[in-house]
Amino acid sequence: MKPRSSWLALLVVAGCVSSPPPSRIPDFPAISATEGRERVLALLPGGLPDRSGWAADIYAAVATLQVAPSRENLCAIIAVTAQESGFKVDPPVPNLSAIAWKEIDRHAERAGVPKLLLHAALALPSSNGRSYNDRLDSVTTELDLSDIYDDLIGRVPLARRFFADNNPVRTGGPMQVGVAFAREQVKSRPYPYPRGESLRAEVFTRRGGLYFGIAHLLDYTAPYDRYLYRFADFNAGQYASRNAAFQKVVIEASGVPLVLDGDLLRYEQGEAAKEPGSTELAVRSLASRLEMTPAEIRRDLESATTMKFEASRVYTRTFELAERAAGKPFARAVVPAIELHSPKFSRKLTTAWFAQRVGERQRACLASAERRG
Repeated sequence: MKPRSSWLALLVVAGCVSSPPPSRIPDFPAISATEGRERVLALLPGGLPDRSGWAADIYAAVATLQVAPSRENLCAIIAVTAQESGFKVDPPVPNLSAIAWKEIDRHAERAGVPKLLLHAALALPSSNGRSYNDRLDSVTTELDLSDIYDDLIGRVPLARRFFADNNPVRTGGPMQVGVAFAREQVKSRPYPYPRGESLRAEVFTRRGGLYFGIAHLLDYTAPYDRYLYRFADFNAGQYASRNAAFQKVVIEASGVPLVLDGDLLRYEQGEAAKEPGSTELAVRSLASRLEMTPAEIRRDLESATTMKFEASRVYTRTFELAERAAGKPFARAVVPAIELHSPKFSRKLTTAWFAQRVGERQRACLASAERRG
């Protein structure tokens, strides 16, 4: 799960769509590819350019991932796509040029590269003949910016020094899915299309962006009785809502205050740190009651980005302790309390806001389908 820079106060949000978890195809009546595309087409917004193309790419991903093509699932996909990009494959980002310059200056400063030297290097011609300065001044989309960064890292040693071979554009495509997620996803399931220049490039296409976005939204089993928690997970990372619920029972069992951010380990530069974070320390305070060693606790917490965590001793025993003390059951999902930070945002946003907004879009999609019969 990705790290975040700061958090909101504790927050529990009620569900917005009382639907069961998405069913897999074996539990859903078989339909033909033609019928599946038509089902998607009937739910897509009117006036959308190339509606048949969007329907084909959405259904291809749904069928390949073996997600049931129910109205609820399809409207969830449509809602996230509308929220993230307004059905634009490579959506423009306001003030992206200024954002890009700020990001480059920040990386250079951290690497100790003098600004004068940096800007001299960026005045050099790039692979298409235009200077990097010129391209950065006119950039409007994340795909273009990603291409510039790849060009810089590949051709300018100074840039390679402060980017460390890592392109800082981390999301893309119509569902704004993470490139890192795509790289992990193909390790367990083959990508169904011929790859273009790279997997990163595929994320920025309509077919690839939808495929990986739908996988991130629906291609995992979680203890959720509302789509709200999948929408929150889409923003915060798979299983974040389940993990936030676990943090809540850790608070109940230990008395140690925690922020319900869904991160059960401490992260540094996207990797779990060796030193324990606040949640792990709070769980360690329960070690004798859990009858677990710190090493066993750490082992179980390391499974927190998978379904296996729910069967772990630390998960089941902590819920037992909290529920016995409180005399009541606790929810297995809570919307994480996360304040979102991005140079692209011009106002204060949260994971709860994102999940609620997508939920509203899903309800509108379902209501429209109901009216049409």
